[in-house]
Amino acid sequence: MLYQKRMKERDTTMSIPDEKTCLMLLRQQGCSQKVISHCQAVRDVALAIAKRTKANKKLVEAGALLHDIGRSKTHGIFHAVEGAQIARELELPEVLALIIERHIGAGLPKEEAKRLGLPEKEYIPQTLEEKIVCHADNLIDNCHRQPIENEVDRALRGGHKEYAARLIALHKELSDLCGIDLDSV
Repeated sequence: MLYQKRMKERDTTMSIPDEKTCLMLLRQQGCSQKVISHCQAVRDVALAIAKRTKANKKLVEAGALLHDIGRSKTHGIFHAVEGAQIARELELPEVLALIIERHIGAGLPKEEAKRLGLPEKEYIPQTLEEKIVCHADNLIDNCHRQPIENEVDRALRGGHKEYAARLIALHKELSDLCGIDLDSV
């Protein structure tokens, strides 16, 4: 049983695309250079966080690079669902599809997803890798690093108190895990 589990984990790790392949997939799907540059900026922050944890760095890198692949179809909130669908159609590992699907809004609970018109399910990041990519995306505005308070302020100005609370909670959780405020990473 332990052997089968290790082989499954090894197969998943081996099938995670490298940087070159991720960039090729983004281009093939029709992502703009602006989206690709954003994904690279998110990757840089995500890897800086991952290096302070026991996260699978190869998975974090691929997840960060591909998190916005759905922007080839839409720039609205549906880009996460579209991106996960693209990943599944490309037969990428399910762990990557879930990173893509769960990176929006510091995670969305089922009720909020339903209100936004998304398929009714939880979009809350569960794994460490999902949380890292989700939060790294919150720390990047277009292609520029921003302190978490900027994103929290934006959420509050838009009347999104629950989103602001999730941002703060995720920032605290990962900062505590890393032993450093992630605004300084």
